[in-house]
Amino acid sequence: MPHPHPWPLVAAVTLLAALAAPPFAAAAAADPPAPVPTSASGRTHGPYQLPVDGDPAVLRAFERPPEPWAAGHRGVDLRAPDGSTVVAPAAGTVAFAGVVAGRGVVTVAHDDGLRSSFEPVDAAAAVGARVAAGQAIGTVAAGGSHCAPAACVHWGVRRGEEYLDPMALVGGGPIVLLPPG
Repeated sequence: MPHPHPWPLVAAVTLLAALAAPPFAAAAAADPPAPVPTSASGRTHGPYQLPVDGDPAVLRAFERPPEPWAAGHRGVDLRAPDGSTVVAPAAGTVAFAGVVAGRGVVTVAHDDGLRSSFEPVDAAAAVGARVAAGQAIGTVAAGGSHCAPAACVHWGVRRGEEYLDPMALVGGGPIVLLPPG
C-alpha cells in the first residue's frame, strides 16, 4: 500500500498555527478605517482630531502591552500647558467626568463605539452631555501632570476592553497593511 501524502497533515498544522497566533494581527486589521483626505496640518483622520490645539509634541507614545494584563502605555501623552483647552476628538457623549486616583478624568463615548479618556483634566462638560468634534470638554489641570516637569494631557482610546493607539486616529500612528477584502 502506498504511503499517504503528507500535504493534508501540513495544511492542518499550518491552520492550527494560524488559529493559535496572537490576536494582534486581527486587532490591527480592526483598527480605524482607511485614511480619508487630511487637513492642511495633516493631523485629521476620518472624524477624529487632536484633543489639544496646535501640533503638540508626543511626550510618550502608545505602547501596546504584549498581554492585556502586562505593562505598557495605553495612550499617548501630548504636551499641553496647564489650563489649555481639551476638546472632544470626535462627536459623542460624555460618559464620565470625575476624579480617579487623585486626577481629573473625562471620558467621551464616541458615536463609532470608541471611547476616549483624558487626564489630568478639569471637566467643563457634564456626564450625559452631547459634544461635537472640537467642542471643549475641559482644561488641563494645573499641577496634575505625570509628565513633570512638562505639562501634558494623557489621551487613551478603547474599543471594548482593547486599547488603541490614539495617534492612528489622527494620522500619526503606525501604517498597517491589510489584506485585500
